[in-house]
Amino acid sequence: MIDCSKPSLSIVIPMYNEIDNVGPMVARVHEALTSYQGHWELLVVDDGSTDGTPQALHRESDLYGPHVRVVELRRNFGQTAAMQAGIDEARGELIATLDGDLQNDPADIPRMIDHLIEKDLDLLTGWRKNRKDDLVMRKIPSRIANRLIGKITGVRINDYGCSLKVYRAAIIKQVRLYGEMHRFIPAWVAAVVPPSRIGEIVVTHHARTAGTSKYGISRTFRVILDLLSVYFFMRYRARPGHFFGMIGLSMGSIGTLLLMYLAVIKFALGEDIGGRPLFLIAVVCVIAALQFLTTGVMSELISRTYFESSQRQQHQYVIYNRGDASDDQEACWAAPGQVIVEAADSTGKATDDASSQG
Repeated sequence: MIDCSKPSLSIVIPMYNEIDNVGPMVARVHEALTSYQGHWELLVVDDGSTDGTPQALHRESDLYGPHVRVVELRRNFGQTAAMQAGIDEARGELIATLDGDLQNDPADIPRMIDHLIEKDLDLLTGWRKNRKDDLVMRKIPSRIANRLIGKITGVRINDYGCSLKVYRAAIIKQVRLYGEMHRFIPAWVAAVVPPSRIGEIVVTHHARTAGTSKYGISRTFRVILDLLSVYFFMRYRARPGHFFGMIGLSMGSIGTLLLMYLAVIKFALGEDIGGRPLFLIAVVCVIAALQFLTTGVMSELISRTYFESSQRQQHQYVIYNRGDASDDQEACWAAPGQVIVEAADSTGKATDDASSQG
């Protein structure tokens, strides 16, 4: 029986070369949502996989029904673009996202939905408190990054990198994700809603059992570069002239003071200053100050042109196949209690067709 008080739910899972995890992931999502008494759909975004992942996803969609939608991107655009594509295609009032490597547990989703509704939050993010990852390669860099991100953005949560999150669709669809900004979603959401409407809850984390990780220690450097972009856009997106102006005025002040000091030495003491390194530093500071100030003025002009022009959204991905299996919108939602009739085998593959129970 459908409970009209339960919001409709879209589950978005980006996948890239995860063919061994396709069957178990879809099966676990259905097991987790058995007791959810509202409409729900599963959107799996294939991010240009080359190992047969999209074909495996279509087989699962045929097995379970049209509520399992496969969105194929034309090539590998990255996790952030794949996640944005899924969010754009989602139709639910709530959107849950998680990784496709089975390290996030779909069984946490119903509990997270209840917590988000009870606390009246707009975003609830998972906290992998007992993380099952390599200490040096994953845990330590992640802890450093989490503290650094929290300090700079002002949004204090323990685990920015956890993909298991639940959002209100009306809020997350106001946020556009670019580059590799999926790590900073709480910070971007905080630009739309107060930080008090962002919560965190401990979730289960499993060790990877199939496939290979797409991340390495190099992502630490990408996080630092992305963090600089987040800092700039959160504080100076609408007033970039202030950012460049502060740098320009600071350097200009330093250069002016140095030139005044050298002028006293030249005219009061009669010393030669032409060969002093300090003179070169002063001149460079003044020139750099002029460049930063003019850059700030140009940035203000560009910013105002952007905000005054039409806000046409630009996508950073190209969809090859949306996977809309039916024109009947009602048929594309999973009914409450929709599960696999027969038990899954050891790989998590369904051994019989899915049907609706209850």
